[in-house]
Amino acid sequence: MTRTGGAGALILLRHGQSVSNAADVFTGWSDAPLSELGVAQARGAAATLRELGVRPTGVHTSLLRRSIATAEIVMDGLGRGWAPVHRSWRLNERHYGALTGRDKRAVAAEVDGSVFRAWRRSFGVAPPAMSEEAAVVMYADERYADLPAGARPRTESLADCQARVLPYWSDVLFPRVLAGETPLVVGHGNSLRAFVMYLEGLGPAEVERLDIPTGVPMRYRLDRSGIPVVTNHGRYLDPVGAGEQVRIGPAAAGL
Repeated sequence: MTRTGGAGALILLRHGQSVSNAADVFTGWSDAPLSELGVAQARGAAATLRELGVRPTGVHTSLLRRSIATAEIVMDGLGRGWAPVHRSWRLNERHYGALTGRDKRAVAAEVDGSVFRAWRRSFGVAPPAMSEEAAVVMYADERYADLPAGARPRTESLADCQARVLPYWSDVLFPRVLAGETPLVVGHGNSLRAFVMYLEGLGPAEVERLDIPTGVPMRYRLDRSGIPVVTNHGRYLDPVGAGEQVRIGPAAAGL
């Protein structure tokens, strides 16, 4: 499946498990590499797409290496390493602010359970902001050299994350889908929750319960208005693998 006579399809894939996911720490914009399991998950995603005959026409990643590495493994596994590659800070994971790099269990022990859950799972609540000193270090990275000061978050809610993700949908991805292409977006747990919330019209309470498993491709066939032809009942291309991760729970999935 590459091009069709009508609108194409959108493939969403959360990167494979990172070493920070495995350690159960808040990762956000920190640049954690894939774990060995994450590499295996990326290869498994390629196998799933290959078996189903899904052939992405291009790949879109964040600026973080767990996203980039997953995309490279998947496209190489599909024999499509030549396909166009696009990278954007807009696809980065949600910024976890002052929680970045901290052990989730340690943070949970310091605050009320409702506060901790809101920081992790809610739509509108952002964690405490990263210090100015830490932000200076983060944005000294060359990959963010051209990022305007106003686009350099020190913390984000899921709503903030969605606000920066959706222009990439409207300006970059949706035109490609309308042209009959099949873009593959290799994103992160929260950037993809933002996409799914928008595509499926989920409310804040529904998205709070939404888990995006690592390394399990999602396919959305869309009409020419951008409305999914099949919604959550056909979301995952490996429903068994997705179900196993969701049953384990968001902590093990690295959200």
